[in-house]
Amino acid sequence: MKYRNNILDKTMNHIELIAAYIRLNWLSHTEYRGAFYIESVGMFVNNIIWLAFWSYFFKSFPTVPSWQPKDLITLWALSTGGFGLAFVLFGNSRSIASLVAKGELDAWMLYPRHLLSHLILGKMKASAFGDLLFGILTYLLCVRPDLLHLGLFIILMIAVAILFTAFTIILGSLSFFLGNAEELARNWEIAMICFSTYPSPIFEGKVRLLLYTLIPAIFVSYYPIEALRNLSLVDAAYTMAGSLALLLLAFTVFYWGLKRYESGNLTTMRG
Repeated sequence: MKYRNNILDKTMNHIELIAAYIRLNWLSHTEYRGAFYIESVGMFVNNIIWLAFWSYFFKSFPTVPSWQPKDLITLWALSTGGFGLAFVLFGNSRSIASLVAKGELDAWMLYPRHLLSHLILGKMKASAFGDLLFGILTYLLCVRPDLLHLGLFIILMIAVAILFTAFTIILGSLSFFLGNAEELARNWEIAMICFSTYPSPIFEGKVRLLLYTLIPAIFVSYYPIEALRNLSLVDAAYTMAGSLALLLLAFTVFYWGLKRYESGNLTTMRG
């Protein structure tokens, strides 16, 4: 019972920490409402344009016979929604490579609790709001799901958000080992985004193997779509298991790399 209460207390503490950071980041962004709205709306419109383009392309050139237009819409809703949720909450995970390379983790080490929790929660990406809203609204308005599909969509979107966050942490942590991995992390992240918005059946052979390993886009572009098409709990479980496994790997790589970190001798603490 004591062990169970301890886990519950830690869980509640982390939820409170996340809520506090969300509030602070939100207040920070709303200080400059114009810039925030421009970034969010700009990303929303950008996603609409890309979805319209791919919908027209696949309708004109049916290269994936097993997929319907609704499947493509679901893929875009899920990938953009998951990406948006990830970086609305954990936007600073995209800065890890830069912070490590410049020796700027010192200020984050002054906080209590786990370093990585504070680090990834420390910043909110404004354009990610556009992604998140686009994903949810697109699925609601274009697919028009029933409650069962909507509930599964939300669960899968959370899994995709975990996947994107974990993958970004791993990419950022490469700076512990390579010195400066900013460019590598950015290019790899772009590859992950691109492969996550293409129907997985178009890839075969070595490229498909790549999607299962170095770029785990298969947990965005295949298993979640199959789960929603067939209401398959097995495919949903594969999605969540893949995301959680990558998150565990991300924590392991980050704290392993942290042992190699060279301080920049900074004494500033964030307020």
